[in-house]
Amino acid sequence: MKHLYVRGVRAIGGPLRAVGVLSALERLAPRSRMVTWLVSLFAIHDLDRLGRLDLPWWTFESARLVAAHLRAHPGARVFEWGSGASTLWLASRAGSVHSVEHHADWAASLAPRLPGNVTLQVVEPEVSASPVASSAKPGHAGLDFADYVWAIDDVAGTFDLVVIDGRAREACLARAVDRLSPGGIIVFDNVDRRRYMEAIDTVGDRLAVTMTRGLTPALPYPTRTALLRPTGTA
Repeated sequence: MKHLYVRGVRAIGGPLRAVGVLSALERLAPRSRMVTWLVSLFAIHDLDRLGRLDLPWWTFESARLVAAHLRAHPGARVFEWGSGASTLWLASRAGSVHSVEHHADWAASLAPRLPGNVTLQVVEPEVSASPVASSAKPGHAGLDFADYVWAIDDVAGTFDLVVIDGRAREACLARAVDRLSPGGIIVFDNVDRRRYMEAIDTVGDRLAVTMTRGLTPALPYPTRTALLRPTGTA
């Protein structure tokens, strides 16, 4: 269904761009969140166009809050599971970004677009009959993402921002909690899914949750992105 949606949007976008409609909307986008969202629908899975719109693939409200957090933490250290448009967006606002990606072909398409303050690490899953860190995403049965999850252990120190937007997110969250700086934030995307809310509940005594819901770039429906902070911080 998702592939049909992407093909359909691109089929519509071609004629709209040919007659100048999309170009006109792109000029208006910086002044309107609604117009930005509308333009982003035609940029789905297009790194260059999403990059020009300067958007992470989270709710607009969560992006606003994270941008404010990064402005308040110059030179912020960021760790990210799941690379893409968010990596480009973070790189322009943080001191350094370490992004871990499970899909080698996707990483290869992204790598030439990344600035020097980004480290992109590819960690593919292994086939396993008994995965240590599994993904419930359809088509990922029998794959172990343990090395992908544990990649955060390869980077020393704490992080001002940790983004969980890839595979095996429940296991990533459990690994991220102890690597967050006292004033840091974890971005946990797509928390409409029950298994993700259940994972957040398991760390509820250590992390305060700010839930954002609303328009999300490139998607025709509202979603939720959670921002998690150590309990007792603003």
